[in-house]
Amino acid sequence: MKKHITIAIILTAALAASSCSSFLDVELHDQATLEEIFSQGNTAHSYLRHIYSFIPEDESINNREGWVVARADEAQFSWTQWVYYNGFRSGQYSSATSLASSGADYAMRPWGKFYTAISQCTVFINNIDLMKEYNNKSGSELEAIKKQMKAEAKFLRAYYYYCLVRQYGPVYIWMDENGKPVTPDLKADGTKIERNTMDECFTFILSQLDEAIDELPLNVGDFGEISQTWQGRVTKGAAMAVKCRVAMMQASPLYNGQGGTGLYDGFKSKMNGKSFFSAYDATKWDYAAAANKALIDLAESGQYALVQGTSESTDKMQAAADDYQAIFQTPWNKETIWGWWKRESSEYGAYLAGAGQVLCCSLAPTIEGVGGYAGITPSLKLVDAFAMQETGRYALQLGNMYQKTNGRLDYSKPNVDPLSGYEAEGWETGYKVPVNAAWAPAFKAHKSTVGREARYYQCIVPNGFPWPNENKKKFFTCYNSSECTSPYRASGDCNHVGFLWRKWYPTNRQLDNWQAYQMNIVYPSIRLAEIYLNYAECLIEQSTPDLVKACEYINKTRERAGLNKIEEAYPGITADRNLLREALRMERFIEFNGEAVRHFDAVRWMVATEEYTTRNWTLKCTAETYEESYQRVSDDYNPGGEPTFTDRDYLFPIAAEHLAQMTNMTQNPGF
Repeated sequence: MKKHITIAIILTAALAASSCSSFLDVELHDQATLEEIFSQGNTAHSYLRHIYSFIPEDESINNREGWVVARADEAQFSWTQWVYYNGFRSGQYSSATSLASSGADYAMRPWGKFYTAISQCTVFINNIDLMKEYNNKSGSELEAIKKQMKAEAKFLRAYYYYCLVRQYGPVYIWMDENGKPVTPDLKADGTKIERNTMDECFTFILSQLDEAIDELPLNVGDFGEISQTWQGRVTKGAAMAVKCRVAMMQASPLYNGQGGTGLYDGFKSKMNGKSFFSAYDATKWDYAAAANKALIDLAESGQYALVQGTSESTDKMQAAADDYQAIFQTPWNKETIWGWWKRESSEYGAYLAGAGQVLCCSLAPTIEGVGGYAGITPSLKLVDAFAMQETGRYALQLGNMYQKTNGRLDYSKPNVDPLSGYEAEGWETGYKVPVNAAWAPAFKAHKSTVGREARYYQCIVPNGFPWPNENKKKFFTCYNSSECTSPYRASGDCNHVGFLWRKWYPTNRQLDNWQAYQMNIVYPSIRLAEIYLNYAECLIEQSTPDLVKACEYINKTRERAGLNKIEEAYPGITADRNLLREALRMERFIEFNGEAVRHFDAVRWMVATEEYTTRNWTLKCTAETYEESYQRVSDDYNPGGEPTFTDRDYLFPIAAEHLAQMTNMTQNPGF
C-alpha cells in the first residue's frame, strides 16, 4: 500500500481532535490550535491526507459504497444472508432505515459523512496559508506548495458535493450571501437550512472544479514537496475527469427535464417554493461535450492513453483479453486518469495479506480453496450483453433485449439479434475456450457461451468452463451434484446463478493461502475509456448531433476489445440516432461492468424503473445434470422478495435522524 490514499491514516493527537461527529456540530479549534496545526508542514500535510480519507470505496462491491453494483442489473448476490442488499433491492427501506447495519450504513450514511468531509476541506482551505515551512522550502517554492494543496482541498470539497448529489439529488451548499464557500456556522439554525436547486448545485460544483483545475499540476511528480510514489493525489486531469462526470449528470435526462416525464414538476421547497429541477436545456449537452473534449485533447497530447499492446500473444482474442485485464492488473497505467490503491477491507481480518483480496475471495469459486465463495455473481443480463466476436453485433436486439412476462423483462425470453450469430439454445461438443486456458481439454459448451467477444471470456466464467488457473487445471461446474467442483448448496457461499464473475481475478493466480497471497490493485476510478464514451454520448445528444464522430469514439473501446467498427456491425447506424444511443449504452454496460458505473448511468438515463424490476432469473443450479442446469428459471433464487424500482428510488431519502436536525428541509419525493 502506498503512502497517500490510505484509509488508516495516523494523525497527530491535535489533528485527530478535528474530526466531528455531526456535520451540524462542527468542532472547530480555537485560533491558537489552528495556528499550531497549520503552521507546521508535517501536521498541515497530515490534515490534507485526512480529508482524502473520505473518498468513497466505490471499488468494494461486496459491502461498501460499491454496493450500487449489486443494486443495479449487472450483478446478484449469492449470499442470501445479506439482508440489507435484499432490502434495498426489493424496495424495503425508508428514511427511517437504521444506519447501524453494515450495508444500510453505506447506503444511508453519505449525507453525514460527506458533509463532515466538506466542512474539514473548508477548514483546510481557510487555514493552509498559515503554513510557515515545509521540507525546508521557503519563499516562492513554499507559496506554490500551499497553492497546490489548497487546490487539492478545493477539488475534494467539490467531489464530495458531487458524491452527495449523485445519491440525493439537490443538496444544501454551505455558502455566504455572495455565493462563496464558508466554514459551517457553529451557530447554524437547523430550521433555516434548505436544499439548493439542482442548477445551483451543479453551478457551484463545476465552478469549484474549474478553480482547482487552474491550480493543479499535470502529474503527481510535479508536486514540489513529494516524490512520484505519492500516487492517487489529485492532478489537473483528475479534476477535469470529475468535471466530465458532473457535466454528464447535469445534461442527462433525470437532472435535465426528467426526460419529459414531469417526474419532479411538483418537487419544490417547502420553505421558499423554489422548484428543485428545471426544464430541459440541450446546451447542457454542449457544455458536457466541451468538458470531455478538453480532457481528450490533454490525453492525446501524450498525457493518457488506452491500455493496448500489452500482450505477447499473436492471437487476436487472447491479445484483446490481455489488454483488458491489464487495465486492472497494471498499477498506474496511462489509461487511469484518477484512481487509488484498492483499500484493504476488514471482513476477513488477519487472514488478509493484500488489498483487493476480499473482492476476489467473493468472486472466486470454491475450487480456489479457502479463498472461494462466489458470493457475488454477474446477472444473466450482463452475461447476455456482450457482443459476438465474428459479427461485432451484440447478441440481443439493441434497446429490446427481452420479451416481458407479467410486465417484467423475462431473461428466459431473449430477443436474439438474428444477424449477430448468437444462439440461445443448443450445445457444441469439442469446444475449446479461446482465451486464458490453452491447457484445458475440449469440452461440451452451451451455444450461448460460444463465439463471444474477448471481454466476455475475460470477465465471465460460465458453468462448465475451465477456471483460468493453470495451476489448478479444473473446470467450474455448478449444479446439484457431488461431481461438481462447485456444487449447489441452498445456503450461501456457493454460486446461485450459474456464471462466475472473474473480472478482477488475475489469470493463473491462486487464493489457496490468503496469508501468502499478495494482490495490490489500483482501482481506476475514472479511466480514459469512460471519457471517450462520454464524448460519444454527448455527440449523440448535443443540440447539433454528430453521429459519425460519435461512432469514432465508440470504436476506440471496441478496437481495444478486438471488435470491428460499430458502423460495420450495424450498417446505417450513423443515420439512426436512437439505435446509436442504444449501442453507446450497451458499450458502457459491457466496458465498465463491475466498476460502480452502471447504476449511476441507469439512474441518470431514467431507465432503472424498466431495467431493475426483472425477477431473479438464474440458471437451474438445483438441476442434477449439466445439461439440465442450463435452463433459465426464476424460482431457484428469490431472497427477500421480488426486485423493484419505482420513481421514488431515483433519489435516495435523507435519513430521518438528519432531518431531525433540519426540521424544514424538504425530503425527496416518495419518502
